[in-house]
Amino acid sequence: MNRNLQPSGSEQGATRAAAYAAADVALGGSNTEPTLGAHLITERRGYEHHGIYVGSGRVIHYAGFTRSERRGPVEEVPIEQFADGHAVAVRPHPFPKYSGEETVLRARSRRGENSYRLLTNNCEHFCAWCLLGQSRSEQVHTCLTHPRAGVHALLCLVRTFIGERMKVGYARYTSQPKENFS
Repeated sequence: MNRNLQPSGSEQGATRAAAYAAADVALGGSNTEPTLGAHLITERRGYEHHGIYVGSGRVIHYAGFTRSERRGPVEEVPIEQFADGHAVAVRPHPFPKYSGEETVLRARSRRGENSYRLLTNNCEHFCAWCLLGQSRSEQVHTCLTHPRAGVHALLCLVRTFIGERMKVGYARYTSQPKENFS
């Protein structure tokens, strides 16, 4: 019986994605500041959100669909807004193509860009481009090579959008003046 012992391309992609996640370093307390140009991530429901630390407690990220069903631009925000209540970790890159300062300059050069595309130009593509000079996303690769993971991520995104729409609708409802029937 001849068995191919080499892992398939999809298995290699899943292994690579798991290795990235296992290497992430959680930020500690309030005194821990990432290094300039650090690749930051936050775990969201069904996906990771990515950004570049630019100093003074600020992050540049592709807003994408993080706040609404309308895609957002590349923007610079406080780290608390980037985190949106989630833990923040640093994704190490042992051999980045660019120094921390160059990575920040590259990130800043794209501020205001509004060409977000979930599969081809998302927040992870943005960070890889800033650090490595190549636009790529392990999450997208994993979703495309593992359909079950892709469907799970899609369902989580849909649930998040519906939840956000319900919050907005509820906020509008509760902010409207009430009629006095007395």
